[in-house]
Amino acid sequence: MDNIGTYFEIPVNDLDRAMKFYSAVFSCDFSKEVIHGNEMAFFPFSGSGPGISGALAKGEIYKPSFTGTLIYLSTADVEKTLTLVTDQGGEVLFPKTPVPDLGFVAEFKDCEGNRVALFQKI
Repeated sequence: MDNIGTYFEIPVNDLDRAMKFYSAVFSCDFSKEVIHGNEMAFFPFSGSGPGISGALAKGEIYKPSFTGTLIYLSTADVEKTLTLVTDQGGEVLFPKTPVPDLGFVAEFKDCEGNRVALFQKI
């Protein structure tokens, strides 16, 4: 069986602001599309690498949430990423913390009010 996760969407109110935030924090570019009347900005996707990808999503059904589903985004350096988060106006909610035999985790609040987690593997 494949891993359960296949794709994610992060709700946003201001797509351009969110793209600027996530581009600065994760050094990535987005491709924009309108799907089913919703504005989407897609994170890069490499079909040859591990993991999944997703999008920033703006539309009537998308409401940023601090208490909803928590997604973990991969990073090579949690501390560096948290610095970029705060440089872009985000907030560290849970500092870099070890997960025995796996790596490190942390959480932040993005520019839209979403709670997002980070994972750095060993």
